[in-house]
Amino acid sequence: MLLALSYEAVQDARSAIMILLQNWALAAITFYLLIFLVLLIFRFALLILYSFMDHLESLYKEHDKSAVLYREESSLPMISLVVPAYNEGPVIQAAMRALLALDYPNYEIIVVDDGSTDDTYEKAMVVASESVALEVRVVTKRNGGKADALNTGMTLARGEFVLNMDGDTKLSPNALRACIRRFENPKVGAVAGNVKVINRENMWTRIQALEYVEGLAMARKAQSFGRVVNIIPGPLGMFRKSVLQQVGGYDRDTFAEDCDLTLKLLMRGWHIEYEPTAIAWVETPSHLLDLLQQRYRWTRGILQATRKHSQALWQPRKAGINCYILWYMMFEGVMWPISNIVGNLFFIFVALQYDVTFVLFFWWLQLMLLDVVAAAYCVVIEEEEPSLIFYAIVFRLFYINIIDISKVFATIEEWRGKAMTWGKLEREGKL
Repeated sequence: MLLALSYEAVQDARSAIMILLQNWALAAITFYLLIFLVLLIFRFALLILYSFMDHLESLYKEHDKSAVLYREESSLPMISLVVPAYNEGPVIQAAMRALLALDYPNYEIIVVDDGSTDDTYEKAMVVASESVALEVRVVTKRNGGKADALNTGMTLARGEFVLNMDGDTKLSPNALRACIRRFENPKVGAVAGNVKVINRENMWTRIQALEYVEGLAMARKAQSFGRVVNIIPGPLGMFRKSVLQQVGGYDRDTFAEDCDLTLKLLMRGWHIEYEPTAIAWVETPSHLLDLLQQRYRWTRGILQATRKHSQALWQPRKAGINCYILWYMMFEGVMWPISNIVGNLFFIFVALQYDVTFVLFFWWLQLMLLDVVAAAYCVVIEEEEPSLIFYAIVFRLFYINIIDISKVFATIEEWRGKAMTWGKLEREGKL
């Protein structure tokens, strides 16, 4: 029986190869997808290897007490926490109360109400009045966008270091201590935190929980090994204030101000590290439409930031590692989504047209195996819920296809220069 099935599979494979050889268009697409698959496997292998090396390096530093900066409480530098908030009424109090409980002796909190039309300012003032020992300032201004609010906070900050976060974010108690020790290296200009999903209540949010662990945390750990993290996430990023001032703070000409600022730092030669133990818990979209709108904006914003620094794409000698970073971002933001959609449509066509359904099955199977392996690795390293591994199957079967379609539309409309707005995500108060 097994021999018969093996013989039949070989015959099917021969038939498929003959079909492809006889049709140059199918052969060209197959060759393209083969290159894409090789790049994808190489990417997964490299990310796992480098992220594991960074994990080992972090463990070594954790046990090497001489490597911990600012051991004496009195010598810990002041950190200014800047919280930009626009219509964050449902979550602002939970976020601020978590900041009051941080394990760090020398910091201040600056909440910048960016012209909210809800009760964000009033709720923030209530929490500010609860603080006795810690300075909490709540300022309000005319609405000017997140970048403008962050720049306002930078101007008001009294600390040597500035931690920027989102108004819907809850920081882990150790966040400040974990990040500040990374600045022992004078070449480090900023530190990115570890973003995790707090509202794991339905299929959409649980898939995003896996996506954040696999797609964001693993990539940042790998990039951190080379001190070249390419996006400092909005929910948790710590900077030297002098570095923020040096690069002119945040620009307002993209919808991904965090990505744009990160590239500005990298272009100036600053190193950026990732601190996995500094966790920022965030509320993610629990409905499909909100999720698609968020990813649409992310994609267009990243493309805008990449275009601003596109000169480095074509100057490998001058740009150095930054040239690789930008091409990597183009691969993930443009080539990957397009190739995934083309691959699925191509193999569906071949399966239906030539009755070789096993080709479609093996295309999805190999991608799913990559996702499952990466998910299992990340769940172990991050000490996450084992049940998240199951969502790697759901992720590959349909979730990533929906997200990729949104990314492709965003890419096309960004290329065409179609106007867009921020599209504020409504908070559900899940912090």
